[in-house]
Amino acid sequence: MRPIPTEIPRGAKAVIYARVSSAAQMKRGDGIGSQLTRCKEYARYKGLDVVKTFQDDMSGSLTTRPGMVEMLAWLQKNRGADPIVVIIDDISRLARGIEAHLQLRAAIAEAGGMLRSPTIEFGEDSDSILVENMLASVSQHQRQKNAEQTVNRMRARIMNGYWVFACPLGYKYERVAGHGNMIVRNEPIASILQEALEGYASGRFKAQYEVKEYLEAQPVFMQTQPGAVIHSQRIHEFLTRAVYAGYVHAPKWNIPLMKGRHEGLISFATYEKIQARLRENYSPQLRGVIGEDFVLRGHVECAECNRPMTSCWSKSSTGDKHPYYMCFTRGCPDYRKSIRRDEMEGAFEGIVRSLQPSEGMIAVARTMFKDAWDHRARAGNEQRFEIDQQIKKIDKQIENLVDRVVESDNATLVKAYEQKIAKLQKERLLAEENREKIGKPQHAYDEIFELAMTFLSTPWNLWESGQTNLRKLVLRLAFPERISYKRGSGFSNAKKALPFRLLESISGSEMGMARPKGFEPLTPRFVVWCSIQLSYGRPCDCSGPVRPCRLAR
Repeated sequence: MRPIPTEIPRGAKAVIYARVSSAAQMKRGDGIGSQLTRCKEYARYKGLDVVKTFQDDMSGSLTTRPGMVEMLAWLQKNRGADPIVVIIDDISRLARGIEAHLQLRAAIAEAGGMLRSPTIEFGEDSDSILVENMLASVSQHQRQKNAEQTVNRMRARIMNGYWVFACPLGYKYERVAGHGNMIVRNEPIASILQEALEGYASGRFKAQYEVKEYLEAQPVFMQTQPGAVIHSQRIHEFLTRAVYAGYVHAPKWNIPLMKGRHEGLISFATYEKIQARLRENYSPQLRGVIGEDFVLRGHVECAECNRPMTSCWSKSSTGDKHPYYMCFTRGCPDYRKSIRRDEMEGAFEGIVRSLQPSEGMIAVARTMFKDAWDHRARAGNEQRFEIDQQIKKIDKQIENLVDRVVESDNATLVKAYEQKIAKLQKERLLAEENREKIGKPQHAYDEIFELAMTFLSTPWNLWESGQTNLRKLVLRLAFPERISYKRGSGFSNAKKALPFRLLESISGSEMGMARPKGFEPLTPRFVVWCSIQLSYGRPCDCSGPVRPCRLAR
């Protein structure tokens, strides 16, 4: 490398290099502009001719930057007998680390450049090099210290329950009195995401691709997606982020899952249901648009082998296509024996028609459900006490496990204890959330009842609409399990959802006169109470070792 002259000839060519740490600083501040102004004033003072400027918006710890690479290439291409002056505002603008500084310093000299700055006198003597290296070391220390302070502040804030990372889709950062900058719901995206997450948890969307289809059908939501495309990985991220349940955590900083200060889009119980469904790894696939043509696909099973039936289009010798359902399980007596779509779906329509209760039954159900609603409200104190006891028990278990972790020197045992502690902490969070909800319904009784009865009283109207999404809604809400179908015999074992079984019990013969002998008939009030108790997995008042509840059969 040739020696670099100490004196700069007047009229020599010069370039300016400016840098800020991020693209955000380019938008929010005028760091680049102020650097360019100072460098241009220095060039005028020295009588230099500035011919080009280069700039970057990257960390000073990196040596490979687009602006720097472009400048070195330009210097190499335009080098002449005299060196070209490279002006920087401050030594920290060149680099924020001693190693990066030395590499770039040598690269500029090798390309025929002479480094100059209005804030430091560069030289090739030992004293100048010592000062330069010390300033570069100080700049590196400042960068590292700033990073440490930033991490410490972020860690402390997240421990206080505040989200501190990039804003999740569905939220926006907003300054809130008493909280500073925190994430709040960003409508209508938040409500769209909420419906998608709750739909997957409840089974309305049986697979992740159905969540994807729902979101892609929302024009407002698609405007937030780069290229108007949602990738499968993106859907998985939505389903697994605890921030949407109102919780925060930072595993890289050893901060476990904890209640956040922001409002969740879904409850923690819903979040846990989503994780449980993801662990089941249930992801049925549909070929093309075949799901639109065969609405019962995935909901009907073969009565011979109890495996889901498949479907296909078959082309006849005349070239016409005909739709069929069939069992495709090898070894099944009905293997590849086709069933006309009209035959199967026509038979199923009869089952849907039978779901429609009379207006009188809806009126009776309204009164009885109101009694049950009031009873549940009165039982709130007892439930809160039970949950408090459960939380105390969990705290005791966690305390015992922590003691074991401290005392144990076996890495395998410590890891097992930590996993158990994490599981208990999740159980505690879920219990706390359930306690808060007791006695605090999200909606009024009339609103919830009318919404439920709109579906319960008109399932056939939804089915008759012919819309695939509404028909799938009827299938999922009215039939919690697959229905068996046998060639030549039709449907059997069509287990209906609890609300429809309840209305059938009310309107059935069980409301007649008591028989002289045997069990007493179930009264409407007992029907409602038994249904509610059974839905919570509890024994009802009419159950016993000798006489089990008939609704539980």
